[in-house]
Amino acid sequence: MTILDTNILIEVLKNNPKTISQLSTVKTPLAISSITAMELIYGARNKQEVSRLEQFITKFDLIPLNANISAIALKLVTSNAKSHNLDIPDALIAATAIDKKLDLLTYNSRDFRFIKNLQLL
Repeated sequence: MTILDTNILIEVLKNNPKTISQLSTVKTPLAISSITAMELIYGARNKQEVSRLEQFITKFDLIPLNANISAIALKLVTSNAKSHNLDIPDALIAATAIDKKLDLLTYNSRDFRFIKNLQLL
């Protein structure tokens, strides 16, 4: 299974051919963190777009937060927030990938490249 960062989903929603082609080559099931789902819905312009995004999100395995993911994210924030500007959503997405031993596909590798035990695609 591969977990997708929010920026990947945004490009899919924009019908970016490069992103859609890239995802078609991923052989594992595609998943998203519940944080990614929240980020997408938070960015919606209106209720109609929220409804469209809710439908879109159902195309992916949704991984909810759990105690272990929260603990990993806390450690990531503690060790990287000030030195690398790691924000809370990215820490939670990275922690989800680490906890579930999943690769993370992102266009913003600079936001994650300093995190040990995280495999980026």
